[in-house]
Order: sequence, then C-alpha cells, then structure tokens
Amino acid sequence: MAATDKKISCNLTEGKAEELKKKLPVDEEIQDLAEFFKVFGDPTRIRILFLLKHGEYCVHDISNLVEMNQTAVSHQLKSLRQARLVKYRKDGKQVFYSLNDSHIDDILAIGLSHINE
Repeated sequence: MAATDKKISCNLTEGKAEELKKKLPVDEEIQDLAEFFKVFGDPTRIRILFLLKHGEYCVHDISNLVEMNQTAVSHQLKSLRQARLVKYRKDGKQVFYSLNDSHIDDILAIGLSHINE
C-alpha cells in the first residue's frame, strides 16, 4: 500500500475505492438495468416468457395456456414489448408473439438454475 493510499475500511483503500467506482456502469445504465429486471418481477410475465421459449403464439393461445383473459394477457405482453423482451408479428388480424432474442432464453435459464441450486 502506497503511503498516500490510506485504508478507509476493512479491505478498502482510497485508491481501490476510486478504482472500483470507475468500474460501475453509469447511472443511466444502472437505471435501465433496474427497469429491465423489474419486468421479471411478475409471475404472469414469467409464465408468458417461458411459454414463448417454445415458440410463437397468439394472444388467444397464450391466454388459454396461462388461464387468464385476453385483456390481462395483452396488458402483460405490452409490458414485455416495452422492455424489448418479446417481439410480435401480424398475420392478418392475428398477432403472434415470440421472445425477442436468445438472450431472454439465457436469462430465464440462468435464473431458474440459480433458484434450483
């Protein structure tokens, strides 16, 4: 430890504290990440995401599978779309939903693995 690098706690010096602070994401990224993970805080949204891991489904099918009315499911899908967790495509009047990308599948798998440890 350098003479100017004063110890400020158990294992932390002023220099190390400054070094660690520089490694933190910027505030905007922290806020965006908190909002991203907040979407995972609803059991219905998690069920929908796990269903969409297995393919593309319309609101009617998703409603039947999660045993909720279509209005409630549409509301949850809107939240998932806004968080860029799901994407949709239209085929006539039907709207089909799927996971936005493989990262979402990875996040669900890692989360499930973590709670099952």
